[in-house]
Amino acid sequence: MTALARLLFPAPAIRRSPEKLFVWWESRRPTYNLIVGGAGLLTLGTIQVLTLLPPHLPMRVPWQVVVVYGVLANACYSFGFMLESLLARVWGDEVAPVGPTLFRHGLIFSVGLTLVPIGVAWLGYLLGAMKWLLG
Repeated sequence: MTALARLLFPAPAIRRSPEKLFVWWESRRPTYNLIVGGAGLLTLGTIQVLTLLPPHLPMRVPWQVVVVYGVLANACYSFGFMLESLLARVWGDEVAPVGPTLFRHGLIFSVGLTLVPIGVAWLGYLLGAMKWLLG
């Protein structure tokens, strides 16, 4: 199994006690933060490169926005554990472990959301460049 497959299709927690689920989720948090943080660096780098292209449109992302986004992303990550714990408590062993699916979908959504500003920045750049060219 490749590293990507192990990341996106991890084995669920064997015992589904709240403690085991918490450990399962927290063991994946550093990987989540590295991947989403890498997407954030790509986004910030792309925006910075766009400011260097003529007509040198000012585009800034305040550091406070980056910090708040990181905190909110981690708060949302924690909801995965809470939801899986709730489902395990309500349905017990009758529901299949949903942790891997929640992790996978949450990771993909978070990366996509983190990359959205690239499209917005490009659109802003293209509109600003057309305005500059047309005078």
